[in-house]
Amino acid sequence: MKNNIKKLRAQHHMTQDQLAELLAVSRQTIISLEKEKYNPSIILAFKLASVFNCQIEDIFIYEGENNE
Repeated sequence: MKNNIKKLRAQHHMTQDQLAELLAVSRQTIISLEKEKYNPSIILAFKLASVFNCQIEDIFIYEGENNE
């Protein structure tokens, strides 16, 4: 699943470490999310939306099962 995490993080002038701390996850989790190697739990997706003050749909782009 594609996402805009890196772009949103940059717009908020936030490092991977800072975002990881806000979400109570490791920096490695943020790296995996940004590289689209890991799909987050729904709870983590809601936390991301809260941090960036946007909708989950603004962060994640679902392109169908053939592109996963």
